[in-house]
Amino acid sequence: MTPVVRFLPEALDDVIESQRWYASRQPGLGQAFAEAITAGVERISSDPAAFAYGHGLVRRLVVRRFPYAIYFREAGDAIVVLAVHGRQDPRLWQDRA
Repeated sequence: MTPVVRFLPEALDDVIESQRWYASRQPGLGQAFAEAITAGVERISSDPAAFAYGHGLVRRLVVRRFPYAIYFREAGDAIVVLAVHGRQDPRLWQDRA
């Protein structure tokens, strides 16, 4: 059974803010960012254990084409996305774990 993927509200805000930023830089780039995040979430849901731990019990998938990672943890039958984070200070999201 494929696990349900849930985003914390802050993680969803991360995605929206980054997508808007990319969209303001070049036409179509915001959409490309959203598609890269969607592809990453699909990879996570198909095999969450395939990704290395990045912070305690939080796993990390590096997003293709963009300098971002999706940080997530398994919670029973679900996967919780804690952050979609670039190269900024990791302390900005680590308290979400």
